[in-house]
Amino acid sequence: MKKPANTSVPIHPLLTERWSPRAFSHRPVSDDQLERLFEAARWAPSASNEQPWYFIVGRSGDETCQKIHDALVEFNQLWAKTAPVLVVAVSRKNSLKSGTLNTWHSYDLGQAVAHLTVQAMHEGLFVHQMGGFNSGQISEAFKIGDDYLAITIFAVGYAGDYKVLHPNLQKLELDERKRKEQKEFVFTSYFGQPLKLS
Repeated sequence: MKKPANTSVPIHPLLTERWSPRAFSHRPVSDDQLERLFEAARWAPSASNEQPWYFIVGRSGDETCQKIHDALVEFNQLWAKTAPVLVVAVSRKNSLKSGTLNTWHSYDLGQAVAHLTVQAMHEGLFVHQMGGFNSGQISEAFKIGDDYLAITIFAVGYAGDYKVLHPNLQKLELDERKRKEQKEFVFTSYFGQPLKLS
């Protein structure tokens, strides 16, 4: 199933085609593909080159995947069980260089996941990121230290048949994709003053 973005101007097809399905195929993601995804994350921009990102990878049927799934809120558990890969994205809060708080740690992790997501699209894979999980449970299950923070969990895999989803989720899968207009978030002169482009 495809849900291309209805963009106001042309953008790269990988970005147009990117969306976050809940229905995943059981088709496995290869080691080579995962390696390329994390290589894309590795080369994301990073403030002071701190590279504060870390990933815990679970594959369908293994103990790691089950622990990740168990920490999801019930709504996400309903659909994430079909994903062949679940990943916890973790950032290091403090700078390795100064030992003080790295204000940009979560921003950098977000950039790494964004790079990974674009590479996934290139591979024919989809990524669905989730904020609905118990961070404390993840930290305990994977012995994540206090200097680190689980920011998001994401599913990776090939898009599947939306009809396998719970009926309530099927509607979400078919809903039209919507975004704010640029004038609502791109400003000049002062905050709230839209930048006028073509």
